[in-house]
Amino acid sequence: MNFRTQVEMAGERTEIRHSDKLMLFGSCFSENIGNLLVENKFGCEVNPYGILYNPLSIAKALREIMARKVYDESDLFERDGVWHSWMHHSSFSSDLSSGDCLQKINRRLSAASECLPETDWLIVTWGTAYVYQHEGEVVGNCHKCPDSFFVRRRISVEAVCEEWNAILQMLKRHFPKLKVLFTVSPIRHAKDGMHNNQLSKATLLLAVEELCRTFDFCHYFPSYEIMMDDLRDYRFYADDMLHPSGIAIEYIWDCFSRTYFSTDTLQIMKEWSEIRKSLHHKPFRPQSEAYRKFLAQIMLKIERMKENFPYIDAQKEMELCHTLLNI
Repeated sequence: MNFRTQVEMAGERTEIRHSDKLMLFGSCFSENIGNLLVENKFGCEVNPYGILYNPLSIAKALREIMARKVYDESDLFERDGVWHSWMHHSSFSSDLSSGDCLQKINRRLSAASECLPETDWLIVTWGTAYVYQHEGEVVGNCHKCPDSFFVRRRISVEAVCEEWNAILQMLKRHFPKLKVLFTVSPIRHAKDGMHNNQLSKATLLLAVEELCRTFDFCHYFPSYEIMMDDLRDYRFYADDMLHPSGIAIEYIWDCFSRTYFSTDTLQIMKEWSEIRKSLHHKPFRPQSEAYRKFLAQIMLKIERMKENFPYIDAQKEMELCHTLLNI
């Protein structure tokens, strides 16, 4: 007997390769997947605005990147001695100066503008259909400002599709090779109330379904369904009972890998995993000849990998080996 309800993965074979350039936007779940992609040596630009939760803010971010927007002080606001952007996560905020905040924002924005034309896969994770408006504009982050600053509402399936129809047409016109992979975050927004959270997720799922039916370069990965149906047990949740636990993220990553990675890609990941584990090895005698030979072997493996797969960036690891050799 099977005591699980496994989720069916995509039927078509659509591959993500190490030679592809990836850009990720969305909720903290996109950070989890993005970090795993980076760890496994995929070329990624992860959340250039920081974490964004709703479809309209992500769409606005993409428009600004395509327009090569440069932020200035008029795009910021100051509260309690800290400078913020309504479009950016608080990791971009600064208690030093508006200039420091702008430097962090524009550095990532410039990198994203350079990256987007080369991007093969845009991976978008929507977290909620609820948006917060300040002075008529949807914000990406409220920065813990009082509720009185905002008008909160749930956007409709039609509103999401209208905005994203336009964005997807624009993206495909400028970047014909681009493919888009949508996911809906499995993280429940308990502050909305559980019923409202379900309505929000349903809105996002219906919008994704419509977009994937309209555009053949759009795909959907069922991270939400995997968490809700396959992993429906509190042992797969973090202590807050809302976020996936580490083992749940690993399981979803495994489903993702089996769906979008070829046998060759999985083999590259296996080889790199062995190198990464070796680099994390803590020697008893770091000055010993045996450890120096061990590091030399790691460097040789990295060099071979770079020869076979020149698109893999292992510069940091090579520099680490040189540093350890010179200690």
